Formats: sequence, C-alpha cells, structure tokens
Amino acid sequence: MSQIKPTVLVTGGAGYIGSHAVLALQRSGYEVVILDNLVYGHRDIVEQVLKVELIVGDTNDRQLLDNLFSMRQIDAVMHFAAYAYVGESVSAPDKYYRNNVVGTLTLLEAMKDASINKFVFSSTCATYGVPQQVPIPEDHPQNPINPYGMTKLMVEKILSDFDHAYDFKSVWFRYFNAAGADPEGALGEDHQPETHLIPLTLFAALGKRESLSIFGTDYPTPDGTCVRDYIHVNDLATAHVLGLEYLMKGGKTDVFNLGNGNGFSVKEVIETARQVTGRDIIAVECDRRPGDPPALVGSGEKARQILGWNPQYSDLNTIISHAWQWHQKRHG
Repeated sequence: MSQIKPTVLVTGGAGYIGSHAVLALQRSGYEVVILDNLVYGHRDIVEQVLKVELIVGDTNDRQLLDNLFSMRQIDAVMHFAAYAYVGESVSAPDKYYRNNVVGTLTLLEAMKDASINKFVFSSTCATYGVPQQVPIPEDHPQNPINPYGMTKLMVEKILSDFDHAYDFKSVWFRYFNAAGADPEGALGEDHQPETHLIPLTLFAALGKRESLSIFGTDYPTPDGTCVRDYIHVNDLATAHVLGLEYLMKGGKTDVFNLGNGNGFSVKEVIETARQVTGRDIIAVECDRRPGDPPALVGSGEKARQILGWNPQYSDLNTIISHAWQWHQKRHG
C-alpha cells in the first residue's frame, strides 16, 4: 500500500521564492496547496507551470483559513506571504505591520486551532540591521533599521513564544539576496516593480531600460561598491524542504541563515552580467542610498551542519546565467 504524501500549504506560493519552493516540494514528493492574494504573485505560473491548487485569498482572512484547514488535511505550512519592499515599509509601515505581522499571527492562530504545528518561516537578514561582523552568524545581535526587518523580527518573537506556550515547532530562514532562476527555465524572478540588482541589470541588457544606477562608489569595500551575498533561489528552495523534513522528524524550533558566506560587489555583478549576456550594460554612478550597509554576507554553516544543506549554485556566473535564460524567455 502506497504511503500518503504529506500535504504542505505554501502561502505566497505564486511569488518568486515561494514558487521555487513549491517546485522543490513537488520534486520531493509532497502534495502542495498554494494560498496567495496575487497582489504580487503570478496566476499563470501556478496554472501553467506548477499546476497545483491555488486558493486566492489573504492570511488576514481568518474564515478562509478555518475553512481551508477544515476541508483539507494540511500537515505543515511554509510561509512566504509578505510585503518585502524596504523603502515602501518606511513610507507605509501600517501596510507592512498589518500584512507581515497581523496576517502571520492570524495564520498561526488558525493553525493552532486546527492542530497543525509545523511551520517554515521565510525571514530575512534585514533583522540584523547594520552588521557588526561578516560573515553574519545566527547569534549576531538583531537591530533592524527599517519596518520590513522589524516585521520579520516580530514574527520570530511570536514563533518563539508559540513554541513555549503551545509546543508549536518552526524553522526560520534568514536569507540574504535571493537570485537566479530555475536551471530548467520553468520559473524565475518577475517583480512589479523590480528593485533587485540582477534583474535590473538584465533588463538593461535586454534594452528594457537605458541604464543602471550604482548607488555609492565610496564604501570601504575592495572596489568601493556595496557587497552582497547572492544565493541561488533553487538553493533557497532546497533549504526550505530540508527545514520541513527536519521538523517532520521531530526537530526543535531553530533559526538558520541562508547565505553562501562570500559576497559580490555591485560592480562585479554588472561585469559578470556583461560577460554572460554579451551585451553592453550602461552603469551610472550615483550617491549612496541611506541605510545601505557596505557589506552583507551570511554564514550558512549552521544549515550545512544541522540540515545537511549543500548549495549547488554558488557561482555568480551560474546564478546570472540562469536568470538571463529566464529573462530572455519572459521579457525578451
């Protein structure tokens, strides 16, 4: 008799990282249900590529969540549904606290009442604020410098309290710069608006924008531009599956950084994109943006040791090549 596959609810599963996690879950044999309000997610990706059940709705909708959990046997939840534009979080903090904190708390309460107690949470390195050391370990002090980072830190605190009060088990992943696309070309990055460096660089390569801005060339880094830790989205997705399996086997609530442990500067990213695309990409040097730390690089050592995580695509050329393949298909 065949064993029934566990079913995972993936909130925000129509978005960039969420959709890659859904694909990784499918490839690992899990059944998946997606909950997404489609504010930023893509219905066509779910229907044409992932081909799983999509429930269009919001984590703030308690009745919808109660109905969902009563109608389906959900074994665990993977939570990606969050607003993630740092600048917008500064100008519209209420929007971010309601969606990222209240929405998550509503989801957790509904899970608790439905006796579902395994939760994989998409957190962020933004909870650390300006780093005091690089690479950043998990026990680095947390001092967010924007409401987005604060919302994620609040959810971490809530999850810790849920563990103590209700034996509610969770894994939190603080990740650095998600990048790249599914190597087989099924999925990729498609934000509206787009603010991430690699897709903006590729839009310039495709002629979708005239030039690219480099914000600050006077940082205390090797070439004066900001250094960031880029992690392939497939490696992120794999970590989430490993985190889920860790919880399924009785693992305790814990937090893991997802980073490659080495960073690349803005100029290195642009130069690599020129090499990968064979296109001339015009970069314009501008003043620094407020709040940009010189370097953000994470240590992924704990995830390697405890979860057995082993990133497959840490090379910048590979990350940009996979992204370029997707962008040509989606936007070319």
